[in-house]
Amino acid sequence: MSKKPYVISFANQKGGVGKTTSCVNIAAAIGAKGYNVLLIDCDPQGNSTTGVGISKKSIQHSVYDALLGTIPAAECVVKTQFDHLYVVPATINLAGAEFELFDIEQREKCLSRFISEASEAEGFDFVMIDCPPSLSMLTVNALTASNGVIIPMQSEYYALEGLTQLMLTIKKVKQHYNPTLSILGILITMHNPRLNLSVQVLDELKKYYSDKLFKTMIPRAVKLSEAPGFGTPAMYHDKFNKGTKAYDEVAEEILHRIGIIL
Repeated sequence: MSKKPYVISFANQKGGVGKTTSCVNIAAAIGAKGYNVLLIDCDPQGNSTTGVGISKKSIQHSVYDALLGTIPAAECVVKTQFDHLYVVPATINLAGAEFELFDIEQREKCLSRFISEASEAEGFDFVMIDCPPSLSMLTVNALTASNGVIIPMQSEYYALEGLTQLMLTIKKVKQHYNPTLSILGILITMHNPRLNLSVQVLDELKKYYSDKLFKTMIPRAVKLSEAPGFGTPAMYHDKFNKGTKAYDEVAEEILHRIGIIL
């Protein structure tokens, strides 16, 4: 791989679609394959942070410092206990970064600058960004810094409406800030193939986005919901769970889509 990491944003302005779960578990799965992965928690709720076992009380530097460039990038990076997985944690003070960014020149590129500096110091292969559930300046920063976007979504009608708005945002970021940005894939989460509604929405998605849909869909699985409570990605909580296996298959799909043959 090139020295520059491949940067992926997990974005959807609709909450509760499995965005953080997908980001954490795919980052862990790719890390387990031997690639150095940096997980950046850009959501002020900080769920990715606790999802990889980092206590918010122990955080000295966070994404807030990374965006504002107040300290060296390497000092914002925390090594997790999981294979090849690092994190830039988030705390609630990240919510205030939105206002402080307005005073910074080229504020949409703050995260890009941080990733470049951190990668030079640490040598990451991948950067995975967990975006907030909003189309905010934090999300714009993430998309501006990314090579690709993964859109986790449930197979329900409200999700289809939100997808249209997100596509417009991605198009605008591509036009104004990041011409090489592409949609890496749409990931169906919490899927129940026995529900007629799920099947109908999936059919609708296939009409318009068949080339973007991941072949693997993430099923509803209790172990996926349990794992964050233990501060661990699902594969370290229950290696043989159907949800764990699904995320590992998605990780392999991602590597194939960006040209890495396993």
